[in-house]
Amino acid sequence: MTATADVTHFFDAPTNTLTYVVKDPGSNACAIVDSVLNLDYPSGTISYEGADAVIEHVQTQGLSLEWILETHVHADHLSAAPYLQQKLGGKIAIGSEITTVQTVFGGVFNSEAGFLRDGSQFDVLLSEGDSINIGSLEGYAMHTPGHTPACMAYILGDAAFVGDTLFMPDFGTARCDFPGGDAATLFRSIKRILALPEATRIFVCHDYMPNDRELQFETSVSAELEANIHVKAGISEEEFVAMREKRDKTLGMPNLILPSLQINMRAGHVPPPESGERFFLKLPLNAFGGPDLSNLAAKE
Repeated sequence: MTATADVTHFFDAPTNTLTYVVKDPGSNACAIVDSVLNLDYPSGTISYEGADAVIEHVQTQGLSLEWILETHVHADHLSAAPYLQQKLGGKIAIGSEITTVQTVFGGVFNSEAGFLRDGSQFDVLLSEGDSINIGSLEGYAMHTPGHTPACMAYILGDAAFVGDTLFMPDFGTARCDFPGGDAATLFRSIKRILALPEATRIFVCHDYMPNDRELQFETSVSAELEANIHVKAGISEEEFVAMREKRDKTLGMPNLILPSLQINMRAGHVPPPESGERFFLKLPLNAFGGPDLSNLAAKE
């Protein structure tokens, strides 16, 4: 019989992000999935309110943190993984295809020469089928590319933490128009998730509360098969790809995509300081399309 994971959620309203503390029901061992570091973008101020709430929960419950899991390199919020590790311990893990993401965005942001594209900023790189045990709670990684090349779902006991691959049934699925994304690949990844036992609980990374409904974050394989507006039973791959590609063309970039990618591809670390020991993030102009700027460049 599959063990029932003990799951506590934390919601970051500014980024609509869910963080989860997943506890082994048979011990005090736990994992944290998809943490959030707070950023006030206009002022460039980073703070720890969300992460501190998670830390307080872990400490007051007497839990022992074993894993800090990232489902992918998020483009809509910053990861608090290093801060959590400093306070609580644990190993920071992500899918092994992070190297592909680092290669692409290391180029986009013209990262410093010392920025390694080998995933070594993370403690553990996980591949398809790798075990993730939390105390006596058994789990494994499932590679679910499509939204990004490095996306991983984590199956922990009776629960699946699917990142941005799937949302609640009334919101559908993730976009596929970031570099390395692909709608057909996403459809096949989702089908693998929906081939899990129908009672499997699914925990989403974001909820956008369509039609002003209240926050929801837990669904199931059976509920997704019955009602997901993008991938319920009976929708073909061809229908999904046509819908997803048309929809993605209408979407703007996430508000925090530029700072998020620069920090999250480094396992939540900020780039090294520049002169004067000050820290900076870059704003690459027209990184995702736009007119030629060479005629506007300053003269040497």
